Amino acid sequence: MAKVGLREWMALAPVFASGKLARFGDDTGGPLLRFEADFCAKFGVQHALTMSSGTGALISALVAAGIGPGDEVLVPAYTWIATAAAPLAAGAVPILVDIDQTLTMDPADIVRKITPQTKAIIPVHMSNMVCDMDSIMRIAREHNLIVIEDACQAVGLSYKNKRTGTIGDLGAYSFNQFKNMNIGEGGAVVTNDPQLFARARMYHDIGSLFRGYLDNANEPPMLGVNFKASQIQGAMLRVQLKRLDPMIARMRKRYDMMTEILSKSDRMRVGPHNDVANAAGLHVIFETPDDAKQFAEENRRGVYRLYDSSRHVYTNWQPVLQQRSGHPAMNPYNWTDRKIEYTPDMCAQTLDILKRTCRISLGENYPATLVAYLARRMVRQSPAASGKLSYATS
Repeated sequence: MAKVGLREWMALAPVFASGKLARFGDDTGGPLLRFEADFCAKFGVQHALTMSSGTGALISALVAAGIGPGDEVLVPAYTWIATAAAPLAAGAVPILVDIDQTLTMDPADIVRKITPQTKAIIPVHMSNMVCDMDSIMRIAREHNLIVIEDACQAVGLSYKNKRTGTIGDLGAYSFNQFKNMNIGEGGAVVTNDPQLFARARMYHDIGSLFRGYLDNANEPPMLGVNFKASQIQGAMLRVQLKRLDPMIARMRKRYDMMTEILSKSDRMRVGPHNDVANAAGLHVIFETPDDAKQFAEENRRGVYRLYDSSRHVYTNWQPVLQQRSGHPAMNPYNWTDRKIEYTPDMCAQTLDILKRTCRISLGENYPATLVAYLARRMVRQSPAASGKLSYATS
């Protein structure tokens, strides 16, 4: 995760001194507008809109794309629950898709899960592991589906030299304290489509109707909510944006170094990537769940078995699996054309992969010599394999 330090404190001082903390309290647009311009320039995208959270960004993107009651949205079975909850907030329902050994959506299962009601796909670049966006975009275009990239856990990463979040129709980011850009809480929506941007902007600000200077791209007024960000967030984000690429470069160097060391072990294997040239997330796969569990227990600092991170595993998303909402009359599952059913074993491939896989921190904020030492120690301590490892990717 990104660090917060003295420069963020210094960036906040002028905002506090001005007394103009709200998004629309500064006639110049303030640091928020400047951050969005800088973000667009760095990421090569036309429009960026800062939000109060990554969850708000996902919901706003879905509403902007016209996703609503009766629609089905494909989401991975391994992600933060917000990815599955966002379609429900828009009135649609999530359909769970298996991951493959890259820890991202399995394109083959995407095709299997498409129905006449499917309207969008939300691929998640999970834990800095990028999705197979070539396959996903091809499938989406063949079936006339909207693609909303959930790049919350991979801010700044690239897939074949395109920034995550900028490949689909819309992209969503998080600036939560655990992300590559860290301001505690925050998010953003990006798109190259001016009408999608106008709709997202109207939806994220319930007062947009009264801000006559906004260009709404000929879109009629839309009733929204309040996902606005503050100038305080904008000031911190400008500092964090400058740190982003150097941090990712450190992650890339450590990935290459640790992969070289870990690949020498015959007891585990480094997990596959959809773009190894830009890889900045590391996981290792074992033959059995017990091997992975033992490895995580012996290397507690910076290592955990993915299945044990319960909040990211679909079997723990009880409100989704039980199809509960705040009020029965507002339950999106009542508005579907077919009965939607979830079962604990519906994504067995995902569960098998998560039980046998450990994520390893790249230690980008620590000396490279220490990271190399820890990687060599992992090789020495890794459990003996129960049999010959399979190198299949799904």
